[in-house]
Amino acid sequence: MTIDRITLKELVEKGSDVDLLREMLAFVTGRMMEMEVESLTGAAHGERSDDRQNQRNGYRTRGWETRAGTVPVAIPKLRKGSYFPSFLDPRRASEKALVAVIQEAYIQGVSTRSVDDLVKSMGMSGISKSQVSRLCEDIDGRVKTFLERPIEGSWPYLWIDATYVKVREGGRIVSVAVIIAVAVNTDGRREVLGMAVGASEAETFWTQFLRSLTSRGLRGVKLVISDSHEGLKAAAKKVLRATWQRCRVHFMRNALANVGPKQRGMVAAAIRTAFTQETEKEAHAEFHAVADRLRERFPRVSAVMDNAEHDVLAYLSFPKSHWPQIHSTNPIERLNLEIKRRTNVVQIFPNEEAIVRLVGALLLEQNDEWAVSRRYMSLETLAGLSDDAAVRPTAIPAA
Repeated sequence: MTIDRITLKELVEKGSDVDLLREMLAFVTGRMMEMEVESLTGAAHGERSDDRQNQRNGYRTRGWETRAGTVPVAIPKLRKGSYFPSFLDPRRASEKALVAVIQEAYIQGVSTRSVDDLVKSMGMSGISKSQVSRLCEDIDGRVKTFLERPIEGSWPYLWIDATYVKVREGGRIVSVAVIIAVAVNTDGRREVLGMAVGASEAETFWTQFLRSLTSRGLRGVKLVISDSHEGLKAAAKKVLRATWQRCRVHFMRNALANVGPKQRGMVAAAIRTAFTQETEKEAHAEFHAVADRLRERFPRVSAVMDNAEHDVLAYLSFPKSHWPQIHSTNPIERLNLEIKRRTNVVQIFPNEEAIVRLVGALLLEQNDEWAVSRRYMSLETLAGLSDDAAVRPTAIPAA
């Protein structure tokens, strides 16, 4: 322990913070590897022991890429078998994808200054095209398999949302939509079903995306939940024959955009009274009453409410226990935030393939986490929504 403390003291007295961090990482990893190898061999380095089970056989040097730069690591070798440090596991798929996208942009000379600085801070200068190709090939294969896998079973609820990223296209920087579909099956499990990249959110794009899901086996959709997209609404009716639920959160934002800042709290509280009703009939009656009360002072808000009533209250035709999850796109908002956090690092993607690589890797990892977590909805409450039950939501009469 005394020798260890002296070594650490010498490290602390060094000048550069980055150099200090790399030296400390090298020191700590060295100690961790020694402890692991001691447990494998049954004896410390140079120790004579009857309990020894293996012998050391020198070291092999490896560069460990960290956010503090490349740290040289001397990995012990064994005469029998092999040893690889447990803490140097390969990067997660999303980390690999992020690195691959940045490297690709860096090599093609299309990176911004911030991306260039990030590459250097990750200790990845001097990356060859062949290295990038190998890394991309491994990730792209896994992502493609995931995004093209067969969709089995019945999926009553489908959430679809879009986020926008920038990409270089024909020498210009353009904004494209990244569409993500998440659904819950009759087993109560939530999964990422697919994604697509498109120039716009027109009905033709939505139709093509939904048809790609149905061609992979998507069936049994009763409710599609999304932001206000007339193209998606039409595509959902045509392709899936499903009801469309307008995200309640986005509806509130759209309605309150027609109100001054000082009156927004009052108007929001008035509209929310419709969402707190116990039955579908009471909710529609209260929605009408609120729109009428606001009509004289806030005519634009009332107009928005009149146009959105049946779409924003569509979830009320389904089991009451599901209302908190199906009235908005909130169930996938956290996923969108994580995607945005990663795509903001890249800023400008070199091509659409890079978008699919990074976002697809994130979706794959999220899907794996959902697979081992508890059910999102109970089996009992979903039983009536299966195709076999032939249950359809109650139609809402026109006002």
